[in-house]
Amino acid sequence: MRNKIFVIFIILFLVLAGVSFWYWQKNIYSKEDVKVEIIGPESANVGEEVEYIVRIKNNGSVRLEDPRLVFEFPEFSIPLDDANILRRTIEKDQFDRMVYPGEEESFEFRAYLFGKEKEIREAKVTFYARPRDIKATYYWTTSHITIIESVPLSFEFDLLSEIEAGKQFEFSLNYFSSIDLPLSDVRIKIDYPSSFRFTESEPKGLSDDEWLVSVLNKAEGGRIIIRGILDGEAGRKKTFRAEIGVAILNKYVPLKEISKRVLLVEPSLYIDQTINGKRDYIANPGDVLRYQINFKNIGDRPFQDLFLVVKLRGDLLDLLSIKAPDGNFAPGDNTIIWDGDKVSSLRFLEPGEKGEVEFWVNLKEDKDLGVKNPRIESEVRLGRAKRVFSIKINSKIELVQEAYIDDEIFGSEGPLPPRVNQESVFTVIWGVKNYYNQLKDVKMRAILPENISLTGQIEPQKLTFDSKTREILWEIGELPSGTGVEEPYQIAFQIRLKPNKDQAGGYATLINQATFTAIDEWTEQELSKEISPLTTEFFGEEKGKIVE
Repeated sequence: MRNKIFVIFIILFLVLAGVSFWYWQKNIYSKEDVKVEIIGPESANVGEEVEYIVRIKNNGSVRLEDPRLVFEFPEFSIPLDDANILRRTIEKDQFDRMVYPGEEESFEFRAYLFGKEKEIREAKVTFYARPRDIKATYYWTTSHITIIESVPLSFEFDLLSEIEAGKQFEFSLNYFSSIDLPLSDVRIKIDYPSSFRFTESEPKGLSDDEWLVSVLNKAEGGRIIIRGILDGEAGRKKTFRAEIGVAILNKYVPLKEISKRVLLVEPSLYIDQTINGKRDYIANPGDVLRYQINFKNIGDRPFQDLFLVVKLRGDLLDLLSIKAPDGNFAPGDNTIIWDGDKVSSLRFLEPGEKGEVEFWVNLKEDKDLGVKNPRIESEVRLGRAKRVFSIKINSKIELVQEAYIDDEIFGSEGPLPPRVNQESVFTVIWGVKNYYNQLKDVKMRAILPENISLTGQIEPQKLTFDSKTREILWEIGELPSGTGVEEPYQIAFQIRLKPNKDQAGGYATLINQATFTAIDEWTEQELSKEISPLTTEFFGEEKGKIVE
């Protein structure tokens, strides 16, 4: 009996094993029957359009059902069709059909790659499918590597290799894009030596060591000028490092890094400059500038056969007006050179000895709206010594003061000529043109004569009147650059004149001398400008003279 039970048990075991083997063999599938690959470039330039082709080839004898594909763009890339998603999923309904034996499916993905030269960018793909009559879902994965070959972006230091210790100097970071697409949120960062003391930069940055360029198009560039002092012992070398990058999907991506080593040297030549007798001169449009360049040998050895070179920069400089009696220059050129032939101190300069050159140049009163926050610079070189001086220019202001009758604003009726003891009503217009810089605390004021009164007609309502002092005040507040240049910026108010007998045969004063005041935000200077009194002579002799 026991043997019979044992035999039955063996038979059942063999049947179950056979069924299990049959079921396992039915669901087994070779993954090597499916080939998944990414075809793409081995190298690419930053900003160049890159195409990835994902191919799925069914080399087996079983149909693939429920296909799904997940493609991952390389890090720091911008897909062409949707810039915000780096992971794409192709669901089964996006496939042309089920992947039958011997057939192939392909998908294309395009993007721009970003990064530094020689960096690796890896694209990945994963394909999911269930072979027919098999319950299990299989997956295949592969990747493709593209190397960043070049970054078509110029980024360089303009920095001397030798810097005098403890003395202010200037250098710049220059950049230029040849990348085919616009770059947004470009960041420029600099790492100074620990002994560097930052003074200022142009333009101002997000901080002393970081600047933002909102948009950088192809064939556009710029320059960041930095001024400061580098301390330390002569003979020591210091390293400046800088980096330019761009924001991609809210992540900062460096594109280029540069560095420059400089040698600290003992100062031996001192250079100073004054304009119209002042070191901190603030210029006005139309000024005549007298430059005095002073230099001194502060070293312990003499110099001979020196050249002193001044290079001028600034949109408002009238280069045709340069006068340099002892210097050499070409009309319209921005560089003046002095040598020992006319300046003896340049021929031979003993330790402790001083020298001086001078020249004159005019400032234009340019009305070009492209000029904003103007400054002029003079770069002075003497031997190995170099100094850059910079001064700011106040905004150019033009004022308008006019009187009308039968005007379009209030239709003042006059009459003209004015008559003694009769009232004449006029419209007065004050206008302002501000060309260069943003102004604040802007006001215009004047005193009304005794026989002048306001009618209350004002457009816009920004005029106030003090009946005790008889002062009228137009309080403007802020005045951006370019205001009033293309479109009038003005206020109109109506006045009433009643001449007396003493004024018969002459002209009546409508508005006493008006004064314009403001603070120039660029130069931080208080500006003041006056307008001559407005009289009835404005209407001419025939209509302006008072009759009885």
